[in-house]
Amino acid sequence: MEGWDKGTKSTVGEIPLLSTRAGPRDGEAWRQRLKEEYRALIAYTSVNKAKDNDWFRIAAANPEGTRWEGTCWYVHNLRRYEFPLQFDMPVAYPQVAPEIELPTLDGKTHKMYRGGKICLTVHFKPLWAKNCPRFGLAHALCLGLAPWLAAEVPILVDSGMVKHKDDEAAPAEASASAAPPS
Repeated sequence: MEGWDKGTKSTVGEIPLLSTRAGPRDGEAWRQRLKEEYRALIAYTSVNKAKDNDWFRIAAANPEGTRWEGTCWYVHNLRRYEFPLQFDMPVAYPQVAPEIELPTLDGKTHKMYRGGKICLTVHFKPLWAKNCPRFGLAHALCLGLAPWLAAEVPILVDSGMVKHKDDEAAPAEASASAAPPS
């Protein structure tokens, strides 16, 4: 994990490593892997809350744990920018990392694939491959999505590609109050 700052290394060190090498088609072994995934996600969320760095909510969208949905956010210039988050577990998981999607940002940055899938190929995927099967969803969020948000959201906001929800509501309110009474 060369190149990561001390805070990130410390946080990753507090996320439990997983041991079960199983994917969505592996029956009981997959259920065991899901238990490990939940333990790691709970630990990561607890670490974030203890450090006042809570930045996502996520849950399995189906009982099989093959589809996940939630919300992530990033604070820039003291304003919170929220984005829906989703991904499907690849059939080859854990050998293949999940492709994290932020659908509302689709087409707004070059560091994204069609459908709002964030680009993690250069920095994260080699790290994932090296640490398979010990890395899980919590690691993908910590070492994949979090740095991506930190790099991309400020650029998207400063370029005007992403607007704060209050700024989007303000023009509608202004035009409604400027309308003549009927």
